Amino acid sequence: MIWLSVDTSGALPMRVDLVWENIDLFVEGVWLTVQLTGLALIIGFCIALPFGIARARNVRYLSPAIRTYVYAFRGTPLLIQLFLIYYGLGQFEAVRDSIFWAYLRSPWWCALLAFSLNSGAYATEIIRGAVATTPKGQIEAAMALGLRKWQVYALVVIPSALRRALPQYGNEVVFMLHGSSIASIITIQDILGAGRTLNARYYLAYEGFLTAAILYMAITLACVLAFRGLERHYLRHLAPR
Repeated sequence: MIWLSVDTSGALPMRVDLVWENIDLFVEGVWLTVQLTGLALIIGFCIALPFGIARARNVRYLSPAIRTYVYAFRGTPLLIQLFLIYYGLGQFEAVRDSIFWAYLRSPWWCALLAFSLNSGAYATEIIRGAVATTPKGQIEAAMALGLRKWQVYALVVIPSALRRALPQYGNEVVFMLHGSSIASIITIQDILGAGRTLNARYYLAYEGFLTAAILYMAITLACVLAFRGLERHYLRHLAPR
């Protein structure tokens, strides 16, 4: 019988000192990641709210277009969407000659656009499902009080739907945070970009990636705890007695 042994005595310890010396790089990366993810979620929510209501109501002319948009962005990887916007739009002369080129030539704005459209597509389906499952009794009671249709949606349907959508939307926030890591591919110095820069600068193998992973885990934990608090506050009436 032949025994194989692996000598790990020469393994190099993690260079925590280099991580600490470059902590400002990761601080900037965290700020950029939170900024990019937060803005994308806000813009995506602004897209999803009217689109989700229109889909739930099956508006004759808007619903097919919204369905196509949702299918296109949910049916393709976020990385491909980012590449199409960052590399693809610049191939059109009309885009380069437009007033939007000042923004679309920037990787940050391209990432924000891709993330916002992607988040809007997923959030549209979340809101559509929440609006569609609104109990008819709530709507009938609101109309019996003499509220107009827009008042019924503004005061009854939308608040009720958003409360029920909290668990699903919390997952979307986490997915968007993790998906934002691909921004480093187009030279954005987010958390993962900071880790890649550290590894390349000092010829490290894993220190930058491990630090990035810990930071993503910390932000994810904060998001999960925040949404659990919101769920306990707004959905406590659904908790088992």
